[in-house]
Parts: sequence; C-alpha cells; structure tokens
Amino acid sequence: MTDGVPTGVTVSPDVKAFLGRTPEPEFVEAFITDINGIARGKRLPAASLPRLYGKGLCLPASTLVLDVWGEEVAETGLIFETGDADHTCYPVPGSLRPLPWSERPGGQLLLQMLTPEGGPFPGDPRNILAGVVARLGELGVTPVVATELEFRLFDAEPGPDGRPRPPSMATRGGSRSQLFGLDELESLDGLFADIEKACEAQGLPADTLIAEQSEGQYEINLTHVADPLLAADQAVLLKRTIKACARRHGLVASFMAKPFGDQSGNGMHVHVSLVDGDQRNVFAGDEAMSTVLRHAVGGLLATMEETTAICAPHANSFRRFQPGSHVPMAPTWGVDNRTTALRLPLAEPSASRIEHRVAGADANPYLVVANVLAGIHYGITGSVEPPPQTRGSAYEQVAASLPDEWGEAIAAFERSPFVADYLGETYRRWFAACKRQERERLRRDVPASEYDAYLGTI
Repeated sequence: MTDGVPTGVTVSPDVKAFLGRTPEPEFVEAFITDINGIARGKRLPAASLPRLYGKGLCLPASTLVLDVWGEEVAETGLIFETGDADHTCYPVPGSLRPLPWSERPGGQLLLQMLTPEGGPFPGDPRNILAGVVARLGELGVTPVVATELEFRLFDAEPGPDGRPRPPSMATRGGSRSQLFGLDELESLDGLFADIEKACEAQGLPADTLIAEQSEGQYEINLTHVADPLLAADQAVLLKRTIKACARRHGLVASFMAKPFGDQSGNGMHVHVSLVDGDQRNVFAGDEAMSTVLRHAVGGLLATMEETTAICAPHANSFRRFQPGSHVPMAPTWGVDNRTTALRLPLAEPSASRIEHRVAGADANPYLVVANVLAGIHYGITGSVEPPPQTRGSAYEQVAASLPDEWGEAIAAFERSPFVADYLGETYRRWFAACKRQERERLRRDVPASEYDAYLGTI
C-alpha cells in the first residue's frame, strides 16, 4: 500500500495530485449536490479512489430530488416506477481536494450523475448549468462569474425562548448593526483564520470578508473565474467549509435566508460578464451601455418573475423580500443602485458586469447561476430591450411584482416555457413536485405565533 492506495494500481493525475497534498489519507467523501444544494453521497476508504475514478459511484437517481428533510418525492416518478434505480456518478475533474477541517486526513470529491446511456442526467443541477454554458458557448462567449455569500453565526444552543442567538463574542451592547465593523471580525479571528486556511488548502479563491448589517452576520466573496461550473463548485464548497469550520468552534453557520423577520437576511449575489475568444469583455462598449449588455439585462428582467422559485426556493426565502431591505421587489435595474434587482457596478469598461441581487444564500448555486446565464442568453438571442433604468429608490418608484408567496412562485415556475427550454421540461416538473411537497408539509405545521394570536382570542 502507498498512501492508502494498493501498490501497482494505476491512478489518475487528480489522485496523484491529491496524494501529494494529503499524505496517507484515510477516507474520501464523494457527493453530488441535490435540488436544495445539499451534499449527498458516501464516505469511502482512500484505497477506493482508483476504482471510483474508473467505475464511478452508484447512487439512486432520486437522491438528486430529495426534499429538504431528505424525504423522497414520489411525484417525480423516480421511486416506485423505476424501482428506485441507481445511476452512475463520476468524479468532476479537478475537484478532489483535502478535507482540512477533519481530525483525520481525508478528502472530498464532487460527482456528476449520468444516465444509463452515458449522457448527463437531467436531474443533476450541475448538468443543467453545463447545458446553459454550452448554449452561450455557441455564441462565442464565455461567462466570467463570481459569487458573494452572506451567512449568520449562532451559538450551538438556542436562547431561553428557543430562538437562535448570535455568539456572545460577536455582539455589542446597544447596537444590532456594525456594518463593515473591523472589531466584529477581530472577535472571531480564530474562526475566520481557520476558514481562510481551509479555503487555501482547497484552492478556493476567497477574497474579502466583511461584517454585515446584523449581529453575527458576515459576507465572504469569491474572486471571479472564467468558468461558471467552477464558480458554482466553489460556492458549494465555500458553504460547506464555513459550516464545518463553525462546528469546530462550537458554533452554527447558517445560510438560511431570513432567520429573524426584523433583521437583515442572507443573500447570494452573482456577478457576471461575458468575454469573447480574444478575452474581450463584450459587455463593454463605446457608449454608456453596450447593445449586448442592454439585451442581457432585458432578458434577465423579462424572465425574473417566472424564475423567482429558483432564487427563493423555501418558505423562509420570501421573508427576505421586504421594502427598504436591499432586496429587490420587482424586475428593475440601475447603475450602482443597490435597491434594484440588477445592479451595474461602476467600473472601467473591461470590468463591465451585471450584479444579480435576487437570490438568497439558501438557494442552490448551480441553479442560480444557470438561471442568470439562461436569462442573459435569452435576452441576447431575442434582442430583448429592458425598461428604463431606475434612479434612486426602486421601492418608491416601481410597484412590487415579484412573487411574494411560495405557492405563487412555484406556479409561475411550473408554467414557464423559458424554464422548460433552459432547465428542461423534466426538471421543471421535478423541481415543482419537490417544492409542492415541502410546502404542503409546512402548511400542516401551526406556528406558535398563530396560537398566540388566535387560540384564546377568537
């Protein structure tokens, strides 16, 4: 045996590189990312790596469309009608990385699911994103993508009222918000240092870290990469890293969209530009707004209402959408305007880009990036013109029109020809089935606030 791999067994370059960084690994966690962005897979002995790269790993196809509680969604037709059959998952090239927060030397590996015929399985969010990227490639452009993720930190134990509470070292008396405060970062320096080291060990290009508007709320940005699949991979791995490092410090890291109704929520902003074969930014132009950029904005706005369910995929997601909360309420755009759904940051022409501000941090990064790129493709190929830009507060000038209720968002998604075209008719049906199942389960739960309001009153 050498580094946990049998002597004489041929290993891939990815495995060789991993073993060079992680001597004598004991195990590897191999996983796909399901409809809700949750990692699901298996832990294998490191000696299984050559076999995994050669033959893949079998998982039930239904694994990709489990609901948020991990329950099967029978309405998809992937359970009894198929015998809950396995599909083969193969490693994503270049994704074998160390597991830096583990007490034992180990690794993690992203997988992608194929059909029995060897094609991309339509229920894998990563495959959906790859399909949209390919359509943009046919136009001769490559998307350059970066994500910004907000999250909250909480004590491991809830407060006396059962509600989550920010860690004591992150709170300051008399104020809930210390936006961009540096003392708020220093008080949790040990945790953030571990996150930075873990990102470096995995090759994740973490950039700036800031304290956000609420107690124990932070944002970590990833630098842009000219590979949307890699950008989404990195967002998935960053979320996993933050949560794992927080656990090691006795804390809970949450990407829940709106933990408290009266405090700021957690968003996932996506920055996108397009470069041509000569690496020129096609969003840049001699005029203030190039034709390509204008049509990209038009396509994103025209399809925003029917795809809200991707950006707000849970019941709690819709608590983010409140006037004056830096969360968009309608399909709007503006130059350096954070009240709009699409912000065009002030930048030199070579850095011209769109900041998509609709999604919550609870959304699936693969589906969000696929949705953004699909809207851009739709706008460019259809020469879709946007409405006039919004100057000043969008909340005061444009009536709210994005779906503000989960059932409404699911229905708009389910009847959308745009979704069927870019994400696939099959996935449109599976996604809606999963979200309906989650919604019906939550509708049966009566919250304490309703007992307080109604039980002894009416």
